[in-house]
Amino acid sequence: MTLRPEYSLGHSAYNGFLHAEVGEEANGIMLTVLTALTRLGIDPWQEAARLADLPRDVAVTALAAALARLPAMSPGGNWKAADAEAIATRLAGLLPGHSSAPLQQPAARPAAARSAADSGADSSAAPGAAAGPARKATLSTWLLWGVAALILYFLFLQFQPDNNLEPPSDPDSTTQR
Repeated sequence: MTLRPEYSLGHSAYNGFLHAEVGEEANGIMLTVLTALTRLGIDPWQEAARLADLPRDVAVTALAAALARLPAMSPGGNWKAADAEAIATRLAGLLPGHSSAPLQQPAARPAAARSAADSGADSSAAPGAAAGPARKATLSTWLLWGVAALILYFLFLQFQPDNNLEPPSDPDSTTQR
């Protein structure tokens, strides 16, 4: 079974670029492009695709500007904001020549297309056709759980002690003296 594109990011054409080291941070840990872009609030794979589609010099300039905004470029690390252009040039060389197929976010697809694609149904089928069987399975599942809960409830009541407030009637103790 093939993974959907949003789950197969570990095998993307951008791995060489995204996992490349930007430099060492003050604490001695190497900062990767993936981490740097994430810290800036940028989706790393979408940014890699955007940079791959740009001419190389424009990609270097855009990447250098992003790296210069990093708060990690502090005096404690072994790389400075002035080195951003050289680092960006090295990293831009790791980008593929063009972006691969654009990544679709799960929320970007319409619900009917998502349900048809997830169920393996033909996309030319009616939009509500794929949702019908799933809805019935859900209803029957809830009904089954409800019946099981009722059975457990009645079994629980069956094994509860009798809390009658009257003392037990013992035929031997009722005789009068």
